Amino acid sequence: MIRRVTVPALFPPPRYAHASVVEAGTRLVFLAGSVPLDAGGQLVGAGDPVRQAQRVIANLEEQLRAAGSDVAHVVVTDVYVVADDPAVLSAVWDVVEASGLSSGPHSSTLVGVACLGYPGQLVEITATAVVPDTAVAS
Repeated sequence: MIRRVTVPALFPPPRYAHASVVEAGTRLVFLAGSVPLDAGGQLVGAGDPVRQAQRVIANLEEQLRAAGSDVAHVVVTDVYVVADDPAVLSAVWDVVEASGLSSGPHSSTLVGVACLGYPGQLVEITATAVVPDTAVAS
């Protein structure tokens, strides 16, 4: 259903695929940015991008579950981190990689940004995933 592509003519990617190919007729889910807020709307992990990334992944898993998918079916992510230090970006990427999102591996872009939407927010992830045929349509 999902074919991950690493292009031999390009540089070897660091733990992600250059492209993800999904066959026509497959159901896809396009997720809004997952943010580090708890169920009450409170920021989790103030000042801690790793803790925020963990909460973002947990929230992303909930979004995927609600859509009938899971992290194994994610084909592409955009990971936004308020940082200008590659070490901070790398620490957040380690959380992404440990989550199972990078199994495959999926195609991803990791971006350092100046600001995100909520006060104190340091991490946000958008994703596109395949909804497996076994999922119950909602």
